[in-house]
Amino acid sequence: MQKDASEARRTLGGALLFLTIGAVIGSDLLADYLQGAGLSHVALEGLVLVLALAGGLAFSRRWVALRREAEDAAAEARDLRTEAAAQRAEAERWRAEARDLIEGLAAAIDRQFDRWSLSPAEREVGLLLLKGLSHQEVAELRGVSERTVRQQAQALYKKAGLSGRAELSAYFLEDLLGPRVTAAEASR
Repeated sequence: MQKDASEARRTLGGALLFLTIGAVIGSDLLADYLQGAGLSHVALEGLVLVLALAGGLAFSRRWVALRREAEDAAAEARDLRTEAAAQRAEAERWRAEARDLIEGLAAAIDRQFDRWSLSPAEREVGLLLLKGLSHQEVAELRGVSERTVRQQAQALYKKAGLSGRAELSAYFLEDLLGPRVTAAEASR
């Protein structure tokens, strides 16, 4: 963004420089013409004037394009912030509606971890794996090696009688995510 602003300032400066040169050349050309300068001199200064004005025009057009790009980028950033705020609000609304269910699920998971006699480290690894974190992410969060996390996960799976992460997730979530029963299906 700052690079774009810097480019816009340089571009505007270039446009002003070329237009200023054009104005100086234009006034000199007019003075030379009025003093009866030769045709070749007037033609040469006229060509330089046209080139200066063309340069000023080119820089001006680029400056306008940069300004539009900056305005578009700012509008897009506002839209993204608005969308992110709406998504955060939606997530918070869902959490508020499901708070009791979430707390109940958390308590049920905690009770099952007690039944499996998991260590505090295995419990923490289990919860983070249920949240969908990778072994590497769990290791980084806990400040341990990935190998340690893998060993703790394997110990958890062994104590629980599960084969891996998918079975751990399914153990707690499979029945929660079953097919939704409509009112018509329930009345049959």
